[in-house]
Amino acid sequence: MQYRLAQEEGQGATVRRSIGGREVSYFDPFLLLDAFEVQKPAGFPDHPHRGFETVTYMTEGKFQHEDFCGHRGEIRSGDLQWMTAGRGIVHAEMPSGYGVNKGLQLWVNLSETNKLVEPSYQELLDKDIPKININDNKVQIKVIAGRLFKFSSTGESHGTVSPVRTRTPTIYLDFTMKENAFVEQKIPNEYNVFVYILTGEGYFNKAPGSTNQTLIFNQEGMSKKIKFVGDFIKVETKDSQLRFVLIAGMPLGEPVARQGPFVMNTKEELQKAFEDYFSFKNGFEKAKNWESQISRNSD
Repeated sequence: MQYRLAQEEGQGATVRRSIGGREVSYFDPFLLLDAFEVQKPAGFPDHPHRGFETVTYMTEGKFQHEDFCGHRGEIRSGDLQWMTAGRGIVHAEMPSGYGVNKGLQLWVNLSETNKLVEPSYQELLDKDIPKININDNKVQIKVIAGRLFKFSSTGESHGTVSPVRTRTPTIYLDFTMKENAFVEQKIPNEYNVFVYILTGEGYFNKAPGSTNQTLIFNQEGMSKKIKFVGDFIKVETKDSQLRFVLIAGMPLGEPVARQGPFVMNTKEELQKAFEDYFSFKNGFEKAKNWESQISRNSD
């Protein structure tokens, strides 16, 4: 369990990094989770990626996105962008308007067989992300990725499924709970799981958690991990409302070589990623002389 202080990232942006920092540098298959807060003219100007996926989920405000292939768009509060960087993307992410813009960015590692796939996007508006209300409408769940498993006294039934296709098996759920509410979430035992609390207070398998805390489940060697109850995570609230995301994934079990914006399997592959980027080849050809409009117009 950890509480992360804010740090600066990009160009004047503020982030709380719970995965990808000193305490938990890699939680297979997750490379990073940043809770970001950005106001103009700050943002994330032109930068490259290779070898993984970035998942941007807005919780307040709106962000623009533009890449060197001409893909450009905007994600607003509640919207999702699932970007597969694959063999190479150079892009920019900047706030669309004035005021506070908040969200989460998750980095999901790709297996060796998928490291160099062609870049692609999956983008969902808030209205298109499946939602269910359970337990007398005290709990709402948004199914951002994966399948929601619902249970009753008569046994298991498969619930809502996200339209997002994940190359690395991933579950991403957004829970909003009222006071004095309870919910159980089934997670496959072989998955690594963590929770990031956006607001409020609650109890996760009886362990307390509150705003901006990250709770780690099922990770060997973690002295402060929280144990599963069977293959469930049980969450309850008392006098406080609670909003949190639950993120789980199938570990890849592969070596990781990472530096800055590139994540490969070996040091040699990592060195080649930098060479390709600076030489404008093998996926980075369009980076030569490219500059995003949204970075130029960020003031």
